Amino acid sequence: MSPWLILGCVAAYFLVLIGIAWWTGRTADDAGYYLGNRKSPWWIVAFGLIGDSLSGVTYLSVPGQVARDGCSYMQIVLGYVLGYLVIAQVLTPMYYRMGLTSIYTYLGQRFDRTAEWTGSAFFLVSRLLGSAARLYLAITVFQRFVFDPLGVPFSLAVTGVIGLILAYTWRGGIKTLVWTDSFQSLFLVLGVLVSIGVVSREMDWGPVDLLRNVAASPMARVFVWDWRAPDNFWKQLLSGAAIAVVMTGLDQNNMQKSLSCRSLQACQKNFYLFTVIMVTVNACILALGILLLRFAEARGIAVPDQTDQLFPTLALAHFGTTAGLVFLIGLTAATFNSADSVLTTLTTSFCMDFLGFERRTDLDAARRDSLRHWTHLGFAVLLWGTILVFKALNQGSVIKLVLQLAGYTYGPLLGLFALGILTRQRVGGPWVAAVCVASPILCAILSAHSVRWLDGYVFGFELLILNGLLVIAGSMALGRSR
Repeated sequence: MSPWLILGCVAAYFLVLIGIAWWTGRTADDAGYYLGNRKSPWWIVAFGLIGDSLSGVTYLSVPGQVARDGCSYMQIVLGYVLGYLVIAQVLTPMYYRMGLTSIYTYLGQRFDRTAEWTGSAFFLVSRLLGSAARLYLAITVFQRFVFDPLGVPFSLAVTGVIGLILAYTWRGGIKTLVWTDSFQSLFLVLGVLVSIGVVSREMDWGPVDLLRNVAASPMARVFVWDWRAPDNFWKQLLSGAAIAVVMTGLDQNNMQKSLSCRSLQACQKNFYLFTVIMVTVNACILALGILLLRFAEARGIAVPDQTDQLFPTLALAHFGTTAGLVFLIGLTAATFNSADSVLTTLTTSFCMDFLGFERRTDLDAARRDSLRHWTHLGFAVLLWGTILVFKALNQGSVIKLVLQLAGYTYGPLLGLFALGILTRQRVGGPWVAAVCVASPILCAILSAHSVRWLDGYVFGFELLILNGLLVIAGSMALGRSR
């Protein structure tokens, strides 16, 4: 497939995004940038969250991960369902009642400013690393099939990608993103469905044959009951619930879009619809992984050692031009849906929690706009640098890496919010920040030595829950009461 053809199609795709950004952002003000003037249609927000939840990581890594782990990832997805119910019934009513723009303002009101800064800082680090990982994964695919043949270095490709994100998020913020995200989610879903259709056609399977072959595959195994295994069902279920709560309900990136809905009831309906679509799409992605393995086996194609490359290798080298282009547009949609909003939400969190926009009376509109734009640009530069670092450090399946990072950096958020919601304890001061830093370090040490210390036990994503519990215990023991 010609790299110029790929580049042309991607360029056309981004022209549409920039057009949407111009139309939605032409009258955007501060309220539009931060919360879309609280006028976002709930069903548009729900569909747009699909791409942010799945991202390019899921789009690429999960199909290849089936070769090693079967469909055990679905256990985490079932846990997500529990987590989204908690978000809809517990967190969103609280956020709407308090009228929050940055959700970490809750920690400042519930505890003190140190807790707010700590929560916001952990979000900034978590989202910066996660978005860099997602963008890195997608850019490496484009680098291999587009930029390397054209002689474009990786650093220049990254610069172009960050520049495109800036182009359509600079002005409109959330008011733009709820619409561009829905547009991109549509192409992500199409990329999965078209790829399933292509494999079915190549294998000469009808719908019934397709379902029968997926169900009969040894890779269709979902449940793991060995208590020592990292992918044990109960570990995955509870971890999935905790991951959903922290990576959506305690994450400014996702909640800022959801809080742009017109009312609490609309926001809750957004999460119910999102949950149904999310489970369905993840099941399709896992089925696609089984089909890709069956296709590779039938054609005598070796599965790449780095399984993240299974889907792109087959789509771009064996599925034909049209299917390959649909795959690339789907990858572009998946990646940018989850990564483009990060500049807006990092900017929001920093401006509200660290610069104190909602509390300060010494900033006029022009000064606020200037600070917001410089912050937006500063995070773009940080994201660019982090992607280049990620290129040097990446090993193994990226989805594992991203979720492991979440287990360490989102754990303190889980602990702080749980402490505030479930207890009447009031803590604060520098000890809280110290506990939040120490807890991930202790979890990392325990994870590294658990096999020897705990009779062969291997930690999975339940490390997130342990991390949060350590923060609760440490904060209650050391944080000053008032």
